[in-house]
Amino acid sequence: MAGTAARLYLNRWAAAKVEVLPVRAGRGAPRPVKKTEYDIPGLEPITYAGRMHYVPGLAKPKHLEWTKDWYDPHHHIGPRLEQMPLWKSQPCFIFHQRTKLLEGVKQALWLTKSKLISGLPDRVLKISEDCSDQFENQDEQVQKIIARAFLWSNKETEPERTKFCPVLVRDVLQFCRMLTFKHPMVSRRALAENYRLATSWNRESDLFRVCGLNGALLNAKSPLEPLASRDEVLATANHVLETFDPISPTIDLQETHVYEEFNDPGFKEGYPYAHPHTLYLTNVCNPPGGPPFNPEHLRAKMIMFAFGNALANAKRLYGEEAKVLDRPVVVQSVATDGRLFQFLVLQLNTTDLNSSDGVKNLIWIDSDQLLYDYANYLPKMKKKVVLEPAGVFGYQPETFSKFLAMYLHGVM
Repeated sequence: MAGTAARLYLNRWAAAKVEVLPVRAGRGAPRPVKKTEYDIPGLEPITYAGRMHYVPGLAKPKHLEWTKDWYDPHHHIGPRLEQMPLWKSQPCFIFHQRTKLLEGVKQALWLTKSKLISGLPDRVLKISEDCSDQFENQDEQVQKIIARAFLWSNKETEPERTKFCPVLVRDVLQFCRMLTFKHPMVSRRALAENYRLATSWNRESDLFRVCGLNGALLNAKSPLEPLASRDEVLATANHVLETFDPISPTIDLQETHVYEEFNDPGFKEGYPYAHPHTLYLTNVCNPPGGPPFNPEHLRAKMIMFAFGNALANAKRLYGEEAKVLDRPVVVQSVATDGRLFQFLVLQLNTTDLNSSDGVKNLIWIDSDQLLYDYANYLPKMKKKVVLEPAGVFGYQPETFSKFLAMYLHGVM
């Protein structure tokens, strides 16, 4: 009993002597405490500059910044943002390839001053009905293209989207180009990749810009004809754009004060295929290793880049002055993740985008069109029972007909 009482006494004494130390978040040595320096007028601090080494109790000397007489790229210090020649007080909000709009299509419609119409235009739907049997054994040929892109072009059990998706779009476009012997106007087009777009516009006292790489653009020597009549264009003035308060329209856009306003459709003056026809986007992981765009963000990206190509071409044709166009500019866009397709047609009616009043632009969207249900490199089995065989199954010919109709739009 005496030993137990002694141990209890020692434990209580140890608990009373314990000092609670502050817990640091993370590892590593604590940051040194920065000493406050005092500058007293009339008193010069005594430093250890003459000793040429550190002396406790003496102040640290202050040396003037040494400027080299030569350019050293390894130790170059650039100017501040305010000192750059392109610095401007008004910020510019940039949409580029990796931008994901929070409000998706609703936000893109406000930024481009556009009215949304569900489904494709009647002219394109009519072409899709007429081109259902353009090729001999068309459905079988398209299924072979899908199998080649998804199954044959790789040796992996689950192919990466960054590999098979561009292969699928490129092969389908090459397949559509085989109709040149039926429609000679197809030969008056060219597909451009890795071109850079740059255009800007004002929207309610804010400056917006679309720039950078965006996809593969099919150009033509002649522009597409307007889809909406003059009366339908003027009737868009009664349309009220949907807002998304309290969210700012500039959310998720890159803000910068160093920029240059210029219009560049991506091609030099005199390029024979100067009119944008269809923009093809692939929904791959961007940046590599990150998540791909969801369908809502992908459709917003289609709107912004199709609008950017149309606006850049309109400024090239009609000048920088903001006005309602006598001849609207029509640009199409197709986006896919290798299985799900998004179709868009944009008609740029006006370049006067500052106010929300007046004539609006028109956008037709046909979303979430499956080209096939599933494609398996290996059969899916459970308890030695084949649930899904290997290969491409559930092919949807209507989706390819719409793809082909948008390709043949302007020649039929």
